Amino acid sequence: MNEFNDAPDEDVDAGLGVGASTGTDRLDLDLVMDVPVTMHVVLGSTTMTVADILNLGRGTIVKLNTKVGDPVDVIVNDRVVARGEIVVLDNEDQRFGVTLTEVAKPGERLQSKNQRAA
Repeated sequence: MNEFNDAPDEDVDAGLGVGASTGTDRLDLDLVMDVPVTMHVVLGSTTMTVADILNLGRGTIVKLNTKVGDPVDVIVNDRVVARGEIVVLDNEDQRFGVTLTEVAKPGERLQSKNQRAA
């Protein structure tokens, strides 16, 4: 029973297949396959003062905390889901890509490289 009505919990969740007692009812992932998500690849970061930011101009180089060859975080909707290496795409003019080297398992969370011990 649940707190909203006298029906068993599995009847309430049966529409989504969550908590159902039979093995035939499953969450239909097709319902969410076309939901857009935002993906970012974080090359690195730095800390600057407001004065330093106001002095930025064309040609200024901003030193990041990541070295060449370090893995980069792949973030989907503010959650680190993978890590990879930056690659230059051969068949694309001046484009970068990322080769995934580590992917989180379902239910697992990867820690952001900015939060890991240096």
